[in-house]
Amino acid sequence: MLVIVVGALAIANQQLISDEIEARNFTPSEQVSSLIGRLDLTPAGERVFLASKPTLDASQHFSTQCSDVSHGEQGHVLGCYSKGTIHLFGVTDKRLDGIVEVTAAHELLHAVYARMSGDEQAQMSKKLRAFYDERIKTDPGLKERMSVYDALSPSAFANELHSVLGTEVHTLPKWLEEHYAKWLGKRSAIVDDFDRYHGVFTQLQDRAKTLEKQMTTLRTSVEQRREAYNAAVAQFNTDAQSFTKRNNAYEFADDPDEFNRIRDGLTARQQQLTKDREQLESDIASYETMRTELQQLTKTSDELDQKLNSDLAPPATRPN
Repeated sequence: MLVIVVGALAIANQQLISDEIEARNFTPSEQVSSLIGRLDLTPAGERVFLASKPTLDASQHFSTQCSDVSHGEQGHVLGCYSKGTIHLFGVTDKRLDGIVEVTAAHELLHAVYARMSGDEQAQMSKKLRAFYDERIKTDPGLKERMSVYDALSPSAFANELHSVLGTEVHTLPKWLEEHYAKWLGKRSAIVDDFDRYHGVFTQLQDRAKTLEKQMTTLRTSVEQRREAYNAAVAQFNTDAQSFTKRNNAYEFADDPDEFNRIRDGLTARQQQLTKDREQLESDIASYETMRTELQQLTKTSDELDQKLNSDLAPPATRPN
């Protein structure tokens, strides 16, 4: 048993030494250096991050680097840990501030997970899964976000869960907080960044769903009321024509009270029809306003979607 422990320590120290050498020999770009400053990593976290030779690329070259990855935010890949290297897509839209930082921390945790021994990964996987199965009972959002990884093997799912929990969930068990604290100096700030940029998408989606529901209800109401209004107008015209015809025939000459009764009734009906028409016009205008807003939401959503699509990025340039 002692031999096994010593062997494990030797492997761990070997990885530590290797990371130290790789980190010292790696010269990050100005953009990556700035990113590291914003991440507020621990010395151990920064060592692993630098040893992973991170690239930050806003060109189509990123897609080539992460071509074996098929899932990501809103269906797009924003980063990957491939062949020992962290690759990040350079999203610059101010509406999505923080997305690069969260992605960088996510990929760093993949690098950390890769440095665990098989036994350590197995133990971590078991504990993560137990926590996850309990957490999703009250956090359906987490389950929905993890659904993109459902097709993965249990071990690969645990690897992703390890990165997702560390960057997207505020309250975690003490043992897991202590684990992440080895690498992330201010994990809460990373999760705040996630909440902020992810909230942009959820707010768009929620507002769009609300508008669609309101528009469906309003359209049904308008169609029903317009049909009733048209029928009421037709009946009013028939009754008004009949009244005029009878009046022209002097049918009310000896009965002015009947004349006044019918005339007043027609006047009241006409006034109500005017109100009904004005309400219909107002509701139709409201519907058009909502439709315009929904179109703008769709446009904004499409714009953000394009910002996350590395396939639509400029042609490959020298990666940073």
